[in-house]
Amino acid sequence: MVQSEMISLGRVSGAFGIKGWVKVFSHTAQFAGILKYTPWFLQVAGDWKAYKVIEGKAQGKGIVALLEGITDRTAAEKLIGCDIAIPREQLHELEAGEYYWIDLIGMEVVTTTGICLGKVNHLFETGANDVLVIEGERERLLPWVMDHVIKSVSLANRLIVVDWDVDF
Repeated sequence: MVQSEMISLGRVSGAFGIKGWVKVFSHTAQFAGILKYTPWFLQVAGDWKAYKVIEGKAQGKGIVALLEGITDRTAAEKLIGCDIAIPREQLHELEAGEYYWIDLIGMEVVTTTGICLGKVNHLFETGANDVLVIEGERERLLPWVMDHVIKSVSLANRLIVVDWDVDF
């Protein structure tokens, strides 16, 4: 499978117990959301390999999972550090006005007056709202507040129009 077709959901962060369970660091909005997808594709020695998720659950502040074919701690330890991804086709359909972060990264951001602020480098969550990190002549942090700050998003044109003062 070609990496560009894969969407990263997390990473194997450790082994859990002696029966082949792995600890998972999840990138999904709700950390247990990663368990809704199967199979997972793990990047092992540079190649993507499919693993069916047999069982998974929240464990403390993380996730643990049992993958098909991983039956002991030694096998689980070999997966530590492997990225976990799924093919893009496995992503759920979104409602109008909803976007996957991965699709926003790299989009050009311009003000309603046509001034280019830069491109979306990444996003992060706060308690109140998500925040776009824009890299241009300087870094800017813009709150993801639809209709107030974010005026329009065009995935086809890779363009986000914002109502934002360029001096901020």
